[in-house]
Amino acid sequence: MAKNKKIPRLREKKQILDRFKTASIVAILGPRQCGKTTIAKETWETNNFFDLENPRDIAKLDNPQTTLEGLTGKIVIDEIQRKPELFPLLRYLVDTKKQKYLILGSASRELIKHSSETLAGRVSYYELCPFSVEETGVLNIKRLWLRGGFPSSFLASSDKNSYQWREDYIQSFLERDIPMLGISIPSTKLRRFWTMLSHYHGQILNYSELATSFGLSDKTVRHYIQILEGTFMVRVLQPWYVNVGKRIVKSPKIYIRDSGILHTLLSLTSEDDLHGHPKLGSSWEGFIMEQICRTLRMKNITPFFWAVHSGAELDLFWKDRNKNYGIEIKYSDAPSLTTSMKVAMKDLKLDYLWVIYPGKDEYKLQKNITALPIENFLKMI
Repeated sequence: MAKNKKIPRLREKKQILDRFKTASIVAILGPRQCGKTTIAKETWETNNFFDLENPRDIAKLDNPQTTLEGLTGKIVIDEIQRKPELFPLLRYLVDTKKQKYLILGSASRELIKHSSETLAGRVSYYELCPFSVEETGVLNIKRLWLRGGFPSSFLASSDKNSYQWREDYIQSFLERDIPMLGISIPSTKLRRFWTMLSHYHGQILNYSELATSFGLSDKTVRHYIQILEGTFMVRVLQPWYVNVGKRIVKSPKIYIRDSGILHTLLSLTSEDDLHGHPKLGSSWEGFIMEQICRTLRMKNITPFFWAVHSGAELDLFWKDRNKNYGIEIKYSDAPSLTTSMKVAMKDLKLDYLWVIYPGKDEYKLQKNITALPIENFLKMI
């Protein structure tokens, strides 16, 4: 795939436009460099585009009410987290002038001060992720897994250049983006912590163990993880509680959301490095999980994992229209039925269980349990 190859993000664009049917403000949130600005310009063509990283646009908004009140038509404000004081004004303008705004931010609404409260009832939040398997095509799945979905990383001319881009991205994120959110943590310390988290990727999150390993308090560890979660760098997957007369695991799991960033933190530059690394299976699990979670998010479904202390577990569990579904993710040539799957089927009363693996064939393991490649599963949902 050539570097200048454009990937049409039609599903994402439709989702964004549909939200204007019920909201005056649509906020596209997601990590930096995931394509928010590009998709905004392609979805909502307008001359009223303000980039709050552009000094000229910042100067225009020194007197924001005067500037915005006189505009008509579509209005876009990029990197909104740099000026959270705009939110009360946006509320006033949409209420009095019936204007519509597309705002973009590189932090979750929890990290953008007061946005949820100020714009309640007027804003629809949409999380834009890096490229997915559906967008890049299944023929590029190995590249997507190794390099991750950030457009500049995925489309780089070589694995070496992709790795360098990700190294630069991590450095810029720590040295520039984090301080812009008003968070004062030395970049070297947060980089070491983030790197340590990469070795816990796919594991149960033990705050006390992390605190001891890093020489921090539990409270500080939670704070660091909240920052990385709020900037879309990590996923904290919550457990599903159900009373089955067994000791349920009640702590969440931690994942580095972008597989390319994970591989950079683990210093894995090539497919050979990845396939020789102990985190190979965990990397595949996190990569596939992210593909599924983003699709479920579009359907307003919240996924969980499930595990009991006796050993049975399920990588993903969710409820949809009074039915229970589960996913197991296996890095295996031909996964087979396991005791853990049987226990999950029974205890969680699953209507169906899918086993996602890197092969190309789809086959039954038993009634209501099927092994299949990720692309087949995504077509079904």
